[in-house]
Amino acid sequence: MELLTIPEAADALGVQVTRVHQYLRDGQLVGMRDKNGLRCVPALLVQDGVIVKSLPAVITQLRDARYSDAEIVDWLFRSDDSLPGTPVQALRENRGTEVKRRAQVAGY
Repeated sequence: MELLTIPEAADALGVQVTRVHQYLRDGQLVGMRDKNGLRCVPALLVQDGVIVKSLPAVITQLRDARYSDAEIVDWLFRSDDSLPGTPVQALRENRGTEVKRRAQVAGY
């Protein structure tokens, strides 16, 4: 999985680094640590200079189900034969309704 450092994510989104930190706090984005311990954002969560559509809603649903950020990243990138593909691929293909439905069920 390709990761963007916080400054790289800010460049990709066309915002200040502080805004990316705010997105992470507010659940608009989800981050993880790379092998060096730096906080990063999976590159597939950014598409055409914006946060992937419906991602914040999915993050909120999974956080409400007590998923940690690491578990959310794992869930987004885990293959799901019923989609098909991964939830993040479906979100990038504008199939957010299907992914939100699965996220809603994931916590129960």
